[in-house]
Amino acid sequence: MISKVRPMTAEVRTAGWLYFLLAARLLLAGMLLSYGVAKLAGLQFGVNDATMQMALKDIDLFRLSWYLADHEPFRSFVGVSQIVTAVLLLYPRTVLIGAFVSIPIWLNILIWDLTFMGDGADVFTVRLSVYLALTGLIIGQERPNVVPALRRMLLTRSLGNYPVWAYLLLPVIAVLIELMGGLLNWGIQSVF
Repeated sequence: MISKVRPMTAEVRTAGWLYFLLAARLLLAGMLLSYGVAKLAGLQFGVNDATMQMALKDIDLFRLSWYLADHEPFRSFVGVSQIVTAVLLLYPRTVLIGAFVSIPIWLNILIWDLTFMGDGADVFTVRLSVYLALTGLIIGQERPNVVPALRRMLLTRSLGNYPVWAYLLLPVIAVLIELMGGLLNWGIQSVF
């Protein structure tokens, strides 16, 4: 006896879509976590002794970039950022924050690879583009939470309601704040 195939219901499609997004979150979190841990463990970045013995003019951009990225605190900062973002992507209450925080991470890796890997970046370019697209889909699923937040952010006068002269004075105040930071820096350096 041949049974009829039932048409897919809206509930089944929605459940399937949510399951796909959950898998996407797990993939993105797994990638970020693995790369973050690798950085903290010293397994990513750096060059071998043979490269260190080469003349600078003979070192390709990729190995030079990995040498530079192996310095602290850069390597640890990137690693910790990736791990924290991975954890944010895993929990439903923080997935939106994790998705938004992951965008500059993916873009930074993408631009780094395009800049320093040359022709070898093709595979990574596609992977990172997929990661960005998945991140966009995750944010899109959270649209009911994103749109009101953006609307509040863009339409609310969070800086206050000051007279025009106060806004015109802001660049001068900003320069004074910068000078105070410079004086503080000078004071600390003269003490030590």
